[in-house]
Amino acid sequence: MLAATSLTGIALVAGEALAAEPSTGSLDAGKTAMASALLGVVAFSVLSAVALLRARARAEAENAALKHRLADLKATADRAEALVDADDQRLVAWSAPGEPPLVMGRLPKACGAPEERAAFLAFGTWLTPDAAGRLDAALEQLRRRGDTFTIALETANGRFIEAAGRTAGGRAVARFRDLSGDRLALAELEARHQRLTGDVEAMRALLQATSMPAWIRGKDGKLSWVNNAFAQAVEARDAADAASRNLEFLDTAGREAIGAGHDQQPVFERRLPAIVAGARRIFDVVDVVSGTGSAGIAIDATELETVQGQMKRLVEFHARTLDQLATAVAVFGSDRRLRSYNAAFRELFSLDAGFLDGQPDESAVLERMRASRKLPEQADFKSWRNELLTAYQSLDAREHWWHLPDGQTLRVLANPHPQGGITWIYENVTEQLALESRYNALSQVQGETLDHLAEGVAVFGSDGRLRLDNPAFARIWHLDQKFLSTRPHIGEIERACRRLHDAPEAWTRFTTSVAGLDEGRAPTQGRMERSDGRVIDYATVPLPGGQTMVTFIDVSDTVQVERALTERNDALEAADGLKNAFIQHVSYELRSPLTNIIGFTQLLSDVSIGPLTEKQQEYTGYILSSSGSLLAIVNDILDLATVDAGIIALDLGEVDVERTVAAAIEGVRDRLQESQLVLQTHIPSGIGSFVADEKRVRQILYNLLSNAVGFSSHGSSIVLRAERSADAIVFSVEDQGPGIPPEFLDSVFDRFESRAAGSARGGAGLGLAIVKSFVELHGGTVSIRSEEGRGTEVSVHLPIRPTELAVAAE
Repeated sequence: MLAATSLTGIALVAGEALAAEPSTGSLDAGKTAMASALLGVVAFSVLSAVALLRARARAEAENAALKHRLADLKATADRAEALVDADDQRLVAWSAPGEPPLVMGRLPKACGAPEERAAFLAFGTWLTPDAAGRLDAALEQLRRRGDTFTIALETANGRFIEAAGRTAGGRAVARFRDLSGDRLALAELEARHQRLTGDVEAMRALLQATSMPAWIRGKDGKLSWVNNAFAQAVEARDAADAASRNLEFLDTAGREAIGAGHDQQPVFERRLPAIVAGARRIFDVVDVVSGTGSAGIAIDATELETVQGQMKRLVEFHARTLDQLATAVAVFGSDRRLRSYNAAFRELFSLDAGFLDGQPDESAVLERMRASRKLPEQADFKSWRNELLTAYQSLDAREHWWHLPDGQTLRVLANPHPQGGITWIYENVTEQLALESRYNALSQVQGETLDHLAEGVAVFGSDGRLRLDNPAFARIWHLDQKFLSTRPHIGEIERACRRLHDAPEAWTRFTTSVAGLDEGRAPTQGRMERSDGRVIDYATVPLPGGQTMVTFIDVSDTVQVERALTERNDALEAADGLKNAFIQHVSYELRSPLTNIIGFTQLLSDVSIGPLTEKQQEYTGYILSSSGSLLAIVNDILDLATVDAGIIALDLGEVDVERTVAAAIEGVRDRLQESQLVLQTHIPSGIGSFVADEKRVRQILYNLLSNAVGFSSHGSSIVLRAERSADAIVFSVEDQGPGIPPEFLDSVFDRFESRAAGSARGGAGLGLAIVKSFVELHGGTVSIRSEEGRGTEVSVHLPIRPTELAVAAE
């Protein structure tokens, strides 16, 4: 309509333009042509407009029909989609390549399929990897070749869906449905079967790859499958050959043991021997009964058993070694239970072996120790114990000192184990501490002692340098203490001391003994007489480690006294020699006149010569008595001189004890009667005899009786005893005289020692000296027992047989 109106307007404009021109009758040819063209255009435009209007009308009619058709198709699609949604399924249709697929319907949320289209089409995100792989492969074959499929798929959350694929209208269509009922059970069984099949294949592949023999038996007990290791063990060509020939890996006893074990429980585990390639080996066999038979595997434990045996022996060796230690050791595991201990631990804490063998907890062990008072006294025991047990969380060793109530001191070390647990070491240091204390005290005492010694002490090391000295050393040699504190060498000390004693040879010997390299080191000693008149004695003593101790002592006063005593002793010995010579000379000179006097006196008293008056007879008796006493003294002196000269000879023989005692008594009978003394003898009958010099024994008894008579008061008693023992004859003489004071007892056997008894004059002092000399010549001993106012007893022990001394004296 708009186009027609426009064309009409154009025609009117063109007419008006022609009417406006002047009608001159002669029109220009150009203008006529333009008008003709314009009219043509107008005519064409009109025709075109009419055609356009007709085409527009037809298009509007077709559009209306298409809209009705589209509405019908949309309704049909809505009804189809509603039907798809109502069946809990989802359709995916693929048309031409490169076009997005059509997705319709939905699945229950419980099955794990996402609702969003793109997420749903990413099958690997919500299906298991195996299910996604199988679906992709099936869809690929469907779209390429039109192969239909129906498979059960497992979702990631463990549910199962069914996927069915086919072609429709040239399109590939896949329908996904949630399974339920029998179909779900069948899908689950199929999935389980696939998993089990895969597991079985994987296990068989694993067992084929392992070096441990494995086998599967049927219900009849025959081998149905074995691995390559089994075949190698039984020396078969391959696994199939071993199974077909039913070659057994274990011997009959081992198989019977497995059968007996299965009668009690389905799983059999035991270590059994087997022969592999001709060698006997040990295997840990595990055999399990199943519904279809049994299956087993053998693990080579030969090396393990060897190592276990070695480890067991090693543990036993360590246990025996620990038991030999004096240090207590206890090992606790990571669970704080006792794993091992030694005898010293048990004895130190007085713990029962049965209790310890039960692997008690460490807290229980501490409680036992506390009950037996083997732990330090604690005000808060619980806190102390918890602090002690923190060692289990420590990486470093800890040290504790326990002072026990019984006075013992323990040094306790807690050494953590890298894999858990603690080794406790209890070292009893009571004696060590006591020794250290005594050592320190001894060192102090020794130091104080050295400092206060009058002797100078110096210790030199193996290098010849001074290590130790005391003040006396510096004082004796006039050395400066500052100089000694520098630890000088022996050479320096020698140069400092030479100003007091310049004797090169003596100092060379001294320094060589101190710093010499002689292997045979020996103690030395010597004396130095210094220029200042002092005399120094020194001694060197080798010490361990190449050290040497040197001592110096100032003996100047001692040397002077010694020299004086030596001179005096020489003088005394000379005087004693003169005395003995004088006595011997005088004795011999007196003996001859006495013999004459005694002889002439006896002659005068003989009535056959001529009668004597009573007074003369009395005087001759006095002469005989005095001469006899004097002769006895002279004989005693001669006997002593003979003993001193070493030329006396014993005339050994059998000595009758009773006869010898009677002879000795006869010699003093007159003196006993004169002093009105009573002599009592106690001699056992049958005392027998012994080997000795009878003359000297009689002389010993005579002198003992004479000594007793001389010190006895009138009317008193003297007791003479003789006893026999296994190896000696014992004579003893006891008087009731005044006794001997204690201060004189040590000198009664000395020569010329005599003491007056009351109004009586003392004798010559030779009797007991002669007794001692003759007794010692026989190899015997003499002893004296006396108490003032109660008398004296002298005992003589003479051997039954003469000693070497007596034999030598012959």
